[in-house]
Amino acid sequence: MLESELLLVALLALQSTMVLKSAWQQRSLWRKMPPELTQLPFIGNYLQLDTNQMYDSLMKVPPHYCPVFTIHLGTRQVVVLYGYNAVKEVLVDQAEEFSGRGQQATFDHLFKGYGVAFSNWEPSKPLRRCCIAMLQDFGVNRHRIEERIQEEAGFLIKALRDTHVTFTDPTFYLNKTAANIISSDPTCGQLSFLCIPFSPLQLFDMFYSVMKHLPGPQQQVFKELQGLEDFVAKKVEQNQRTMDPNSPWDFIDSFLIRMQEEKNKPHTEFHMENLVMTTLSLFFWGVESTSRVLYFSFLVLTKHPEVRVTKIHKEIDQVIGKNRQPSFGDRTKMPYTEGVIHEIQRSGNVTPMGVAPRVTKDTIFRHFLIPRLLLLFPMLGSLLNDPKFFSTPDDFNPQHFLDDKGQLKKTDADVPFSMGRPYCLGEGLARMELFLFLTTILQNFCFKSPQSPQDIDISPKSLSLMRTLPDCTMSFLPR
Repeated sequence: MLESELLLVALLALQSTMVLKSAWQQRSLWRKMPPELTQLPFIGNYLQLDTNQMYDSLMKVPPHYCPVFTIHLGTRQVVVLYGYNAVKEVLVDQAEEFSGRGQQATFDHLFKGYGVAFSNWEPSKPLRRCCIAMLQDFGVNRHRIEERIQEEAGFLIKALRDTHVTFTDPTFYLNKTAANIISSDPTCGQLSFLCIPFSPLQLFDMFYSVMKHLPGPQQQVFKELQGLEDFVAKKVEQNQRTMDPNSPWDFIDSFLIRMQEEKNKPHTEFHMENLVMTTLSLFFWGVESTSRVLYFSFLVLTKHPEVRVTKIHKEIDQVIGKNRQPSFGDRTKMPYTEGVIHEIQRSGNVTPMGVAPRVTKDTIFRHFLIPRLLLLFPMLGSLLNDPKFFSTPDDFNPQHFLDDKGQLKKTDADVPFSMGRPYCLGEGLARMELFLFLTTILQNFCFKSPQSPQDIDISPKSLSLMRTLPDCTMSFLPR
C-alpha cells in the first residue's frame, strides 16, 4: 500500500514538474517575441490605437519599436512589420514560413475560407493557378482584354461628355467602367464595398468571440456584406442560364465551364462556393482598387494642372495624337505618363496592407520567435513613403520614377500590389486598365474643379486598415 502511494506521489510530482517546465519554456519562448506596446488586460492596445484609423495609428508608433513590434488587438496578438527590409524578408525571403492567410474575423465571416483571396495559400494554390490561367485565357495581358478596355473607355468618354461640363462626382462612372471589365452585366457597377461602414468591424475583429453574439452596428454591416454575396450569386445564376461553353464571355463563364469538367472529381476546388467568393474578391480588389486609383488620378491632376497640361498632354499628342485610341503598347514611348501613374499609386496608397499573412509554423525571424498562426501586418505604406527610396515622400512628385534622362526607372519599394506570394491576382489587368483609361480620358478632356488648385484636398484618409479618398466634384472640359 505504501509503495503504491509513493508511486502515485512520484507520478504526480513528475507530472507537475513537466507542466511547470512546459509553462516555463512557453514563457521563455514568448519572451523572445518582438517588443510589444504596453497593453491592458483583455482590451490589449485598444485605447492606444484609433480603431477607426488603425493604419495611421500604426504608422505613428514610436520609432524605437520599429521595424518589428507586437500589438494586442483585444486578446489577439499581431506582429507589425515596418520598412523595406523587414517586409521583404517576410514576404519574399521567408515566404514559405509566412505564406498562411491571416484570420481576419470580418473577411472570414464573409468569405468563410473560400475563394483565392482569403483562403490559405497551400490549399488554394491549384485554384489560384487556374484562376490566373482563366484570366489569361479570358484575355488579361492579351489583345482581347485590351479591346474590351478600349471599348469601355469609349463608353466612359461618352458618359463624361454627357455631363455637359457640369460639376460631377465621377465615382459612379468609374465603378461601372471597372466592373464591366470583370463582368458584362451592367448592374455590377452598383457593387461597391466602399458604401459599407467598416469602422464597427475593427472592434469585431478584436473581440470576435464576444461581439459575434451581441447586437450592434456590426450586425447591420454583416447584412450589407451578405447582400454583396447574394448579388454575385444571382449574377452566377444568370451566367449559368446564358453561358455558351464554346465561347465564354467573362471569368464567371470560364469558371462554370471548369466546374462542369470537374463535376465528378471528389476533391475539386471548382465548386459554387469558390466561384462566388473568388468573383466577389475580384470585385473587391479589382473594381474598387482600380476605380479608386482612377478617382485619385483625377484629384491629383486637378490639383496639379502643370503635370497634366505641360507634360502628359504633350506626350499624348506626340505619341498617340488625337485621332486614334491609346493602346497598351504606347506606354513604352510615354515614360512621363507611366511615371505619373506609378506616383499616383504610390502617393494614393489606397490598399496599404493588402491581405495580412499568417505564420504557418513557429519561425525565427531576426532573433525573434514568431509563433505558428500569428497574424502579421506588413506596412506597405512604410515602403511607399520611405525617404531612402523617394526623396520627397509627402509630395506628389513623378520624378521619383524617372531617371536623369526622363526614362522610367525601377524602384524596389514601389509595391502598390504587394510583393512575394501575396501578389495581386489582377496586377497585369489593373496596370493595363489604369494606363488605357487615364490616357483615353486625358486625350479627350481637361479637368476643372469648383475649388482653386491649392484648396483641393488630395490626402487619403485612413479607414480602419484601408484608406478612402476625399469627396470631390469636377467638370470635364473637351480638349
